[in-house]
Amino acid sequence: MSENRNYLKEIINNIKESNLRRVFTDPLGLFGFLLILFLVLIAIFAPYIAPYSSSDIDIANRLASPSSRHLFGTDNLGRDVFSRLVFGSRIALTVPILTISFGIILAIIFGLIAGYSSERVGNIFLVIFDIIKSFPALLFAMTVIALTGSNLFVLIIIIGITRFPAYARLIRAQTLRVKGKEYVIAAKAIGASIFKIMYKHILPNVIGPIFIQAAMDIPVVITFVAALSFLGLGVPPPTPSWGTMIKIGYSFIRIAPWMVIFGGIALVWATLGFTLFGEALRDNLDPRLNRQR
Repeated sequence: MSENRNYLKEIINNIKESNLRRVFTDPLGLFGFLLILFLVLIAIFAPYIAPYSSSDIDIANRLASPSSRHLFGTDNLGRDVFSRLVFGSRIALTVPILTISFGIILAIIFGLIAGYSSERVGNIFLVIFDIIKSFPALLFAMTVIALTGSNLFVLIIIIGITRFPAYARLIRAQTLRVKGKEYVIAAKAIGASIFKIMYKHILPNVIGPIFIQAAMDIPVVITFVAALSFLGLGVPPPTPSWGTMIKIGYSFIRIAPWMVIFGGIALVWATLGFTLFGEALRDNLDPRLNRQR
């Protein structure tokens, strides 16, 4: 137990050794963090930042160009584009976080079982993980949403299912690595239950890599949700979604390109921020990379 026996402990040690501070001294990591912080503040204070409601319709001012009254112009129903972008930031942050959290919960349950069980049971779970992962995520989501209808709950469940196999395989691999350690064997010897062994002795030692992987997956989920919304299968109207705004703007791009331009900038802003910050976290906190330096 005196050895570096778990990934999470190494990540915590990296934080204590000020490796986390290097994330913020890295120019790209700091830039990504500032982009995320700005987006989070916009989402929190959206009602105070947006000059209009995201659903206010003003047909008389439909497709109005950017002006002092409507900073980013209006859409085909006269709704203020800036206000919809501001309120859309809440969806852009909430859906990926809930989706990845759901995927991690599934991964913990099935990954631990797959890693702690016998080799035959573990191989069965691996086949299940591979089958789920082999489905084209976008096509799978489109099929389920077409059958069940589009709403936020269904969207979170679907995307979470498409993301969890990668997390589950990672947890299984880490579980296989630690289940033969002395502290696990000792817990078995004193008669600890399987649930207690998994929860108290294995899970804390295998969960670390998931956080790094999750940070890298947030921009992927953001673009995935935007793609579904662009196809008309994402966040249902009138809830403001950047993907939906780009879809609507695409229909009027020749006469009102500002919806596509500003919607695209918002999407690039979010994905760039999480990508840069996630890569900085990985580079400075991932023990495997630190060992190679």
